[in-house]
Amino acid sequence: MKWIAFTGGGTGGHIYPGLAVADELRKMLADNDAAGENEEIKFLWIGCNKGMDKSVVEKSGSCDAFAGIPSGKLRRYFSLQNVADVFKIIGGFFAAFFVLLKYKPVVLFSKGGFVSVPPCYAAKLLKIPVFTHECDVTPGLATRLNSKCAEKILLSFEKTQKYFSEDMASRLVVTGDPVRPVFYEADRSAGLKFLGLETEPDKPVLLVLGGSLGAKQINDLVTANLDWLCERFYVVHQTGKAWAEENDIEALKKQHPDYLPYPFIYGEMPHVMAAGDVVLSRAGSNFLWECAVTAKPLVLIPLSGSGTRGDQVDNAALFLEKEAAFVLGGRTVDGAETPVVNDENLKQVLTQLLVSETRKKLAENAHAMIPSEKPAFVIAKMVKQAAKLNCQD
Repeated sequence: MKWIAFTGGGTGGHIYPGLAVADELRKMLADNDAAGENEEIKFLWIGCNKGMDKSVVEKSGSCDAFAGIPSGKLRRYFSLQNVADVFKIIGGFFAAFFVLLKYKPVVLFSKGGFVSVPPCYAAKLLKIPVFTHECDVTPGLATRLNSKCAEKILLSFEKTQKYFSEDMASRLVVTGDPVRPVFYEADRSAGLKFLGLETEPDKPVLLVLGGSLGAKQINDLVTANLDWLCERFYVVHQTGKAWAEENDIEALKKQHPDYLPYPFIYGEMPHVMAAGDVVLSRAGSNFLWECAVTAKPLVLIPLSGSGTRGDQVDNAALFLEKEAAFVLGGRTVDGAETPVVNDENLKQVLTQLLVSETRKKLAENAHAMIPSEKPAFVIAKMVKQAAKLNCQD
């Protein structure tokens, strides 16, 4: 029996793409079983021992085991927590080392986040091949650290190559971002049924998302303008669990029958996304690629400020450049500021997207950004080869 290890966590964006690779690899293994070449392979996920990681991985059914380790974070501002987190990182390294020693995986695939750094360095010490993937236009600190351990550094965007030194060029591979197979198979009618909109809606469906944890800025903007929005759209709103607990969403539903709030949507999300006619969201790269696969016109409000390195601003700028999105509160690839986030500018861009031809143009431009071969499949083949598995492609 062989184990293949995956690592990443902290947010859905550092988990779901890794699960997409695991799913594609499992399909290859199923073909291998059908051919009568039975080599028992199991998947291990190494994630944070606190937060959402364990729940998301186990719900997916993509991995056979989950190992939680301590996770520290180096913040971009002064905080005493930085001192405490140094010890968490050291603890994470030793925990990861013994997990890897126990399971002896033949390869480790990292999807990033600070929880992935200790496993990558422990794998390097144990001579386990490491593959690391960066989903954003600009590489984060975790990727920069992990790249020192990796045989291959996988990128979502060609532009990202310029952020690495020339001596790393031979290890860079532009694959695109691995999106779960279910998004390629998403069904609009199934999404409408889940939302209680059994017949084709008489007005567009606006899907509001702020990432797996929600986004207060977007939540407050939407709820402040619900009268205007619900006159023109069915508003499907993933609020995040914390925001839902702090606000009376049931009262909002009673006041606005066309407002459909959900604390979190998991299994049905691909179909719900397919049902959306317009998506209002943050600009996490994994989510943007899911929108590109499902051909969604976008209004992006990227996370910015001192607590972020500006990765979402860069992601949004690229989609703006490709005419696949409107952007509020960000900038263009040339550095010019986009319209600020306020009620009037939100209404202005959404009014443009009430026109079906405008929606169609943005949707086509978004869909044109995806590679011809599924990134998750491409990466799964690379992992398979590194693991020396005899799977069918």
